[in-house]
Amino acid sequence: MSINSENAKTIEMELEWFQQLILLRGKISFEQSVTEEEIWNLPLPSVENQHSPYARLIKEHSMNLAERLVLILALIPHVKPSMLDLLHMKNTLYDIPFTEFGGIRYDKHKGYLPTGETAIFLLVGANLEKRFESLTLFSKEHFFLRNGILSLERSSTNEPLLYGMLSISQEYLSLLTVGDEYKPDFSPGFPAKRITTPQEWDDLVVTEQVQLGLEEIKDYVLHGKILKTDYQFGKKIKPGFKVLFTGPPGTGKTLTASLLGKHFKMDVYRVDLSMVVSKFIGETEKNLSGVFNMAESKNWILFFDEADALFGKRSKTTDSHDRYANQEVSYLLQRMEDFDGLVILCSNFKKNIDEAFFRRFQLVLDFDLPDAHNRHILWKKSITNEFKYAEDVDLEVLAEQHELSAASIINVLHYSILKCLGRNNRIIEKKDIQAGLRMEKIKEGKSIV
Repeated sequence: MSINSENAKTIEMELEWFQQLILLRGKISFEQSVTEEEIWNLPLPSVENQHSPYARLIKEHSMNLAERLVLILALIPHVKPSMLDLLHMKNTLYDIPFTEFGGIRYDKHKGYLPTGETAIFLLVGANLEKRFESLTLFSKEHFFLRNGILSLERSSTNEPLLYGMLSISQEYLSLLTVGDEYKPDFSPGFPAKRITTPQEWDDLVVTEQVQLGLEEIKDYVLHGKILKTDYQFGKKIKPGFKVLFTGPPGTGKTLTASLLGKHFKMDVYRVDLSMVVSKFIGETEKNLSGVFNMAESKNWILFFDEADALFGKRSKTTDSHDRYANQEVSYLLQRMEDFDGLVILCSNFKKNIDEAFFRRFQLVLDFDLPDAHNRHILWKKSITNEFKYAEDVDLEVLAEQHELSAASIINVLHYSILKCLGRNNRIIEKKDIQAGLRMEKIKEGKSIV
């Protein structure tokens, strides 16, 4: 049986059970023909012998009746929206929809979108004590939110919590229906993009100091969480591991983060903080909370680029932009402090980072421009077996005379190899390298001797 079929079987059982529950709620709250206890006496469908992702999720968290109701209610608009049509009924006394039903209705979308109020009403009706107890379903500590399964989406922070739309995450919507693993991509509501690399550790040429730092990071990924949870020393340290990468563009900072993810089979998600500041000013908490929540539940590496956009040295707060920026720094610092995983911040200009923030990092690695020795290694390693240098190309002279980053050397070789292919051969000639160097220096605003 396919995963689709297995999920469909489990969901059909949950929908039948939900149909019984919603009819029972009508008898309790409107006909008053049965008591509240009947809701909690309603037998739950057994998933003991089922192996669908939906069933596994239920068993993994030992979900009770309330949790299973909230989960299927969040899923219904995506799988069987007509099941909620009866909640469109109006209170004839006031000629308005029943307030206790909650729900959101859009002009274009004629279906009923459940809210926290909908879930609470179906569970406990008008019982205030039970209502208060049920609020834990939507707390930050509950596995629904902690694991990024579902949440209440409020249009404004001023509206009541339960007015928020009951929203299942794209990750779990995909998993619980078609059975696919969902990897989110950049969007206005998710300012992070997954980064990968086809390169290997041998392609990375860095200083010995950086290599030693990378070993410390690897040790954390392998042993850090065990140290925190299984040893007394763990009480003395904060969760997670925070690293700052600094250095000019093209020196391997992003490649290093990507290689760490590749080495440990962990997804790496990059957030451009300069864009968060410029485009999403005042919305950092909203946009980054989803990134942090998903990263923690999925064991991602978070890579924050252009860190000086938020952590740079500041003068006094002079306008609303500065006030928002200060709030965003506070929010990001707090989430970083609480994040139980690997966070890498990256800046091209170490001197621009406010010194007050350095104590927040367990490790600071400086990716300097390669020296002549490392530049020579890069010139040698950066071409593949398909190409070779002409005999008059002296790599030692190139390395000595031209101070370039690894990325710039690749750019020069890219230019030169395209010229090779244009001549229908695979010999990298000196004149092509010289032309490529000139192009690269012009791009950097420098002159070539």
